[in-house]
Amino acid sequence: PAMGDIGKRKSAGGGEDQGKKKRKKNKRKSKGNKSKKSLISSSQEDIQPLPSSSSTSLTRKPSEHTFAQGDTKNGINGRNGSSETSKRRGRKFTVSVAIPGSIVSNAQSSELRTYLVGQIARALTIFEVDEVVVFTEDGTTKSFEGEFQGSSKRSDPNVFMARVLQYLETPQYLRKELFPMHPDLRFAGLLNPLDAPHHVRMDTPSPYREGIVARRPTKPGSGVWVNVGLRQCALVGMNIPAGTRVTVKLPLPPKNGQYPRTLRGNAVDPTKPRTQDGIYWGYTTRLAGGLGKVLSECPFKGGYDLTIGTSERGLDAAASKFKLPTFRHMLIVFGGLGGLEDALEGDESLAQADPSSLFSLYINSCTHQGSRTIRTEEAVPITLSLLRPHILRNGLI
Repeated sequence: PAMGDIGKRKSAGGGEDQGKKKRKKNKRKSKGNKSKKSLISSSQEDIQPLPSSSSTSLTRKPSEHTFAQGDTKNGINGRNGSSETSKRRGRKFTVSVAIPGSIVSNAQSSELRTYLVGQIARALTIFEVDEVVVFTEDGTTKSFEGEFQGSSKRSDPNVFMARVLQYLETPQYLRKELFPMHPDLRFAGLLNPLDAPHHVRMDTPSPYREGIVARRPTKPGSGVWVNVGLRQCALVGMNIPAGTRVTVKLPLPPKNGQYPRTLRGNAVDPTKPRTQDGIYWGYTTRLAGGLGKVLSECPFKGGYDLTIGTSERGLDAAASKFKLPTFRHMLIVFGGLGGLEDALEGDESLAQADPSSLFSLYINSCTHQGSRTIRTEEAVPITLSLLRPHILRNGLI
């Protein structure tokens, strides 16, 4: 109804003057509109516009040396949490992980078996594991000459896992020469790359590079040519057999980015990037015939001074009182479908009845789990993530 009609009906009922009533009504209406307008304006003031892409930069500033490896996508150094431009200290301590190869047999296709190993390789790289040991649960010794033929009695999942782990750790430009065609690697191309620090791109400066000795003639006494993933080979002044994988220390390129015509480098120990410059340089793969040889055949001087077993019956590693002792060489052992109990029972060289007696610590890395079981490929990243702060704090540098 129109405002005039409303005024007429009220004037007739109450006997009030129509003009006076209309003025009061208009006055109340103007106050209501003013208050509504103030509410709308205040709410609009509270809403801030989203920042445009031009005002908020999502890219990080380039570091002084891009070879100072860490989480380069986030601009955070993976070891000490500082920016990538900060200089890293050398790291003398090592972290090893032992996994039974039998977990591969639980996957139901070749693609899933390969992807399972790829998940483990990614976790090992992310948490800077230096050695991975693939062990058999029946105590038998395997070699890389075996061939995985599917889920049958003749198959060897231990060799399959070790071969795929080695393949993923190798820089892409070396794989063709180091790994011939093999059925175990049929689906390796589907896996996510490790993107490890030693997988250096061609246009990225780095003080170290992985290479392979090329079958290329040189002058007597001048050394050998090494393919290091650049547009030119590096000349290393040592006599090394062709086809051998080596770690080469190179000079940084000049400001124009062009190396000299003859690039010279020095073959160094593969552990030098880690021990001297604190750069994670991948993991080594070892096959062990049983749980006993995992512990006894340590490649590091002095052996493992801290061994950790994982089990649902272990101590709560997430408790506030949990601490790791200082160490130089740590070993973390994971069990398969039957846990470490099956691995202990299958190794006749071990006389212990309880697997916890084999280790310095026996821990449970996920006490309040929602699932009845935690698969080994899930337990590896859970445990490494939980122990990571303790490792960085207690590892002897």
